[in-house]
Parts: sequence; C-alpha cells; structure tokens
Amino acid sequence: MRDETRYVTKAAVSLEGYDSLTVPVHRASTIRYADAASFAGRFERGADSYVYGLYGTPTHRYLEYKITELEGGARTVLAPSGQAAITVTFLALLHAGDTVLVPDTVYGPVRDFAGQELKALGIEAVFYDPCDLDALAALVDDRTRMIWVESPGSITLEVQDLSAIVRLAREKGVLVGCDNTWASPLNFRPLDHGADIVVEALSKHFCGHSDVLMGSVTVRDDALGYSLKAAFGRMGIGVSPDDCVLVLRGLETLPARLTRAAASAATVAGWLTRHAHVDRVLFPPLPGSPGHDLWARDFSGSCGVLTFSVAEPVREAVFEALDALELISIGASWGGTKSLIAPTSVKSLRSARPWTGPAYLLRLSVGLEHSDDLVADLERFFAALDTAGNRPPAKGGA
Repeated sequence: MRDETRYVTKAAVSLEGYDSLTVPVHRASTIRYADAASFAGRFERGADSYVYGLYGTPTHRYLEYKITELEGGARTVLAPSGQAAITVTFLALLHAGDTVLVPDTVYGPVRDFAGQELKALGIEAVFYDPCDLDALAALVDDRTRMIWVESPGSITLEVQDLSAIVRLAREKGVLVGCDNTWASPLNFRPLDHGADIVVEALSKHFCGHSDVLMGSVTVRDDALGYSLKAAFGRMGIGVSPDDCVLVLRGLETLPARLTRAAASAATVAGWLTRHAHVDRVLFPPLPGSPGHDLWARDFSGSCGVLTFSVAEPVREAVFEALDALELISIGASWGGTKSLIAPTSVKSLRSARPWTGPAYLLRLSVGLEHSDDLVADLERFFAALDTAGNRPPAKGGA
C-alpha cells in the first residue's frame, strides 16, 4: 500500500471494554456499506438505521431517544432551531386549502411565517384568543387540519387549557401541536395531555448555555413521527452531531438549572410586584397572572422567564434606563445561565384581540446569578427611570 493510500485508510480500533460516561461524537456525511447489496437496499432499512449523515449518526440517536423518553413520546426529529422545528412541521403536515389555528400569542417569527410562506402556499392561518375556548371552537371547520398551542404564550405568558383544546380537536379529527419551550418536559408534558406533537427550542433550557441553535419535534404516534422524519429528510433538514453533544451535556443539568432559575425568578417577581414603578408582572406561578390556575393544575414547576411593564409616568424613559443595567444583559432568547432582558412591542403581534397595554413590555430571563444581585441591578434600572423621568423636557434651540 502506498503512503498516499495509508493516509486516507482507517485504522482498525477495537471498542471492546470502552464505555464512556459521555456521549461520543460521531461525525459523518457518508456511511460505508459492507457490500453492494446492502447499499442497494439502504432505503428498505428501518427508520432508526444509518443511511446517510443527514438522517443521523449514533450521536443524533442518543439525543433523539433521550428527548422521546423525556416527552413520553414515540419518536423525535431534530431541527436546526426551534423555529425550524415548527415551520418544517407545518410544511410537512399542511397542504393547500388547509387551515391551521394559531394562538394570537404565538412566537413572532411563527406568526410572520404563517402570514408569508403559508399564505403563499394556499394555507390559511387563523389567529385565535388563547384564553377563549368558545371562540376557538367556533373557528374549527372542515378545512381545519391543526390547532397550534403555545403555552405559556410568547411575551405575555398566557397559559392555555391544553386538555380542553385536545377534547375539542378530537371531536373534529384535528391534530394538536404545542410549543412547550417555556416549561420543558420537566415541568409539563403536552403529550400526556393528549397533544399529538410537542416542539421544544433546544437552544434554550435544554442547551442552557446560550451557544447552540436546535429544535425538536416529538410525536405520540410512530407513524406520524416516521412521516415527519421522511419529510424533514426530503427538505434537507439536519443538525450537527457536535451540537447534539452540547445539548446532551446541557440536558444533564436542566433540572438543577431550572429549579434554581425558577426560585430566583419567583423572588424577583415578588419584588417587582411591590415596586412603585411596576405596572404589572406576568409570571404563571404568580397569583393573578393570566392562566395561573391552569398552571397550578397542570404544571409541576416553572422556569426563570417572566415579563413586566413599568408604570405610565416613567414609560417613555425605559430605553434610556435599560442602559444602566450592569449585570443583566440586553438580548433576545432565554434559558441560559446569564440573565437577559428584552424590551418587546406586542401591538403588531396581536389580531384576535387588539393590544391595549403598554407600547413595550420587558421580558426578563432570570439566569443563575444570585437573586439579590439581580434585584440590585434592577434597582439601578429603576433609579435611572427616576432620573430620566424627572428630567425637564429639552428646550428647542434657536
């Protein structure tokens, strides 16, 4: 054998006796087949076999199987982001002439996708009030293929009655999908409540370190799961095994991180409710927050994500005052170890029930910092609100 050949030839390494505590990274685009016959019959293999890197390596299977177990489902498909997990599921299951019912509080990019790509494909997205079951029931007709649920809802965190929505859907033969990213399967399992599909943005709680983009789709029925897996493959949707390992690593600390973040968020939320500059705090574990009773009935825990608004006299100074924060970063996403705050306008994201609240809400993702330090940082924000709010208006120049 020539030297050039030796450089590209695999060495034979025995794995006997090797059992690592960690998941190994298997990177591959090409899968080698034992013979021509097995290559010719590769598409007759089972859904979990190895055909090509796009359809997964053993590293992908570790993560798929673990998520399936945690969700209590039959099969999981991975996607490059939470958004992709939702949109590709829509593309795989909806067809021209179908209607999908979407909560008015859905994640903004999903709303945008529904109004652009779905509309162009002849699929109608109808937005419904997430808290009005009677209004939702009136929207279901012969064209309805799916009811989408996001609970708690994006930004304003309304909790939906998933069990009641499932009962409504079953009567009409309609699928139910649920974005469960806020809760994670640790705190809520939509499939146990009858949903057909559950999506997680793994970028958030599962990964937990703000350095991976990934999403998952888990289903109750294996036939539906196989159909989704095939559709994802046809669309060329795949994820990196290196990212799978990062998500698997984060998953091991998810219970500890969520418990810590939820406890700190409860402390911060309670403090915010007593602050003179706070108009309202939206946090499902908080009595009086939209859907609190449903949260108490169905959920086993919380996370660190809450939303609040400031009182009318100082609202105009919010953007300037946010720059006073030293510990809490301004940024999108949530679920990482470091706290984030995001000023968000929801008026343009509501249609079923027009938004009449403040122009901007502040979504706070509480990380793993000590709650006392977070409160001290928020005090800096409120002090800056005081300063800016009491400043006389600038006089016009000559």
